[in-house]
Amino acid sequence: MNQILSTLAFLVSSVALADGPVPAGAAVATSAAASQPSTLGMIFPFVLMFGVVYFLMIRPQQKKMKEQQALLAALKTGDEVVTSSGLLGKISGIAEKVVTLDLGNNVKVKMLKSQVAQVVKGQINELNS
Repeated sequence: MNQILSTLAFLVSSVALADGPVPAGAAVATSAAASQPSTLGMIFPFVLMFGVVYFLMIRPQQKKMKEQQALLAALKTGDEVVTSSGLLGKISGIAEKVVTLDLGNNVKVKMLKSQVAQVVKGQINELNS
């Protein structure tokens, strides 16, 4: 196996040099630049992976977070909402971080404003039936 590898290395080195064939047993000089990849060649795969991760994972998540923040900023008393836990109700009070939901039959629940998933605008009666 070692003899095959040394023969293969000899053939590759003799083809790589422009001086012609190298006699058997002669030392073959190789340049350091030819054996090491360039810095750009080493960095390029990492930049490419970061770009793929950014466009497939980070950017869509940031967009979704911005939409959720805009939804929470636009909440007002009287909006009909669905929470992330699945509660359907009408907003009867809003504080900085807390929303009071009227679930019907004089049932009011205070919950974190961040748990509001979407505004349904007049569809609660349709969803209840």
